[in-house]
Amino acid sequence: MEATHAPAKRGGTNVLACLRCCFVVALLAGAFSSCITSASKTEAHLRTRNVVIVVIDGPRYSETWGNTPGLIPNMATTLKQKGVFFSNFQNDGFTYTNSGHAAITTGVNQPIDNYGDEFPANPSIFQYWLKETGKPATAAWLISSKDKLHILANTMDSLWHDMFLPSVNCGVNGPGTGYRADSLTLVEVKRILTEHRPNLVLINFMEPDGFAHAGNADFYRRGISRDDKLVKELWDFLGKDSHYRKKTALLITNDHGRHLDGIDGGWQEHGDGCEGCRHVSLLALGPDFRKGVAIDASRTLVDIAPTVARLLHFEMDSVAVVPRLDTTVLQVAADSARLAGPTRDSLVIVPRLEKTVLKGQVIRELFPAGKLR
Repeated sequence: MEATHAPAKRGGTNVLACLRCCFVVALLAGAFSSCITSASKTEAHLRTRNVVIVVIDGPRYSETWGNTPGLIPNMATTLKQKGVFFSNFQNDGFTYTNSGHAAITTGVNQPIDNYGDEFPANPSIFQYWLKETGKPATAAWLISSKDKLHILANTMDSLWHDMFLPSVNCGVNGPGTGYRADSLTLVEVKRILTEHRPNLVLINFMEPDGFAHAGNADFYRRGISRDDKLVKELWDFLGKDSHYRKKTALLITNDHGRHLDGIDGGWQEHGDGCEGCRHVSLLALGPDFRKGVAIDASRTLVDIAPTVARLLHFEMDSVAVVPRLDTTVLQVAADSARLAGPTRDSLVIVPRLEKTVLKGQVIRELFPAGKLR
């Protein structure tokens, strides 16, 4: 079932994917310098040694935390009492799967091909951490029910491309093999945790999103309920294993929500800036976090990466890049064989990499007062 360092497929038809080479050329040119975040160098008093991120793909808030305990009795009762819950957590970038996951792993909102044909523009927390520690690829894992999320393991950044890659276990048997049932993904999670003892893991459970797109309301709700049970089963596993017990932070979130009723297909679809698509959630449990606390302050997906960096004592570059697409109107000949003949307007899409300051911040509300220096 493993597919370590799986390469991304090439040749997609998405506009951004088609322009990938242009982005890489720009990166090779070294147009952007980087500087380092001012995160604490050690935070030796923190007890967290492992971080596990669970992304429940695409449930709508109204079917989860907006109607508790409902379909999520384990998270809404047992687990919520043990950690910190954020009721106003947001995807404030692009509300589809690959972009939402890339925001979590890179700390940057960027438009990205959603079919698994494009890497994120910036390096991930996996790469930063593996470089910092010098540990092998098996110390960090990307384990996903969706095969296309193998792209999270790599980056277009020429200084990081194919460097410090985590291990990958995605889909039925790697890229292009189809989606896997979430229960089978948890089987793989337990096997990998037992065999390899990784310190940094991201898990994708896909069933709510998959069945919603299929228009199956009963299975959509069942997927939410099943993932609630799987998350509780994972937490119990971590609590019984000597490598993870009392040393592991578990972050449970979503990549995006779904349209509100009456908006472009309602619960079956997502992808715009409506409240339903943007409103996600975060439940965080761990030895350094507060317990039984609900927070209504607004935080976003890009805050997860710097929080993981603080917990695991590594630094991220404070300067990132964001792909932008500009259109330029050019006057070109209507007939290429008659350059002196009539002309017409032509739209040319020009990719640009814009330098930006890393927007995400450590989620300080997770920690007791004075815990972070």
